[in-house]
Amino acid sequence: MSPLRQADRYLEIGFAFPAGIVVGLMIGYGLDRHFHTHFLYVVGLLLGIAAGFVTLVRLTMKPKPPKEPSDGP
Repeated sequence: MSPLRQADRYLEIGFAFPAGIVVGLMIGYGLDRHFHTHFLYVVGLLLGIAAGFVTLVRLTMKPKPPKEPSDGP
């Protein structure tokens, strides 16, 4: 596997977890503002953490792409 493909896999894993957390937090914050409450951001944060973990597990369990053939002897 080329170094760039390997880096792409690790970057995808590295961004998936924080992205889930941020999206959940922003949805919770938006619902708080819409309904004039102060606790839904915590619910959104917890759901975002759970979604981040699910995505993280799915990405780590995904099979690696096959090795590229080398042109050397």
